[in-house]
Amino acid sequence: MGTVFTRVGLLITAALHLLRPQIYDDITPDWVPAARLVIYLSGAAEAATALGALHPRTRQAARWLGIATMVGVFPSHVHMLQHAERYPRIPRWALWARLPLQGVFIRLIWTATR
Repeated sequence: MGTVFTRVGLLITAALHLLRPQIYDDITPDWVPAARLVIYLSGAAEAATALGALHPRTRQAARWLGIATMVGVFPSHVHMLQHAERYPRIPRWALWARLPLQGVFIRLIWTATR
């Protein structure tokens, strides 16, 4: 499961960050400078993590990049929860669920890049 998430899931989210960055504009906290650039960089980091997980020599670097990326996007999830009124289509329970899911994603990345 960790391998599928790391290789396929991150490539999908990377593509969304890079090809449709406007999806992430509203969930990026207001205090983030150069928000669109940060969105592109997080997409690039997700792609690099997914591709880095493919080869044994790059897996350790991919592991730490992926974990850093998951930690780096965590404030967006907190921001969404703090400003739930901006996201009326997302149930409040789902906003709460996103927080511990970051830990699950970190574990999946760790497992896939051992």
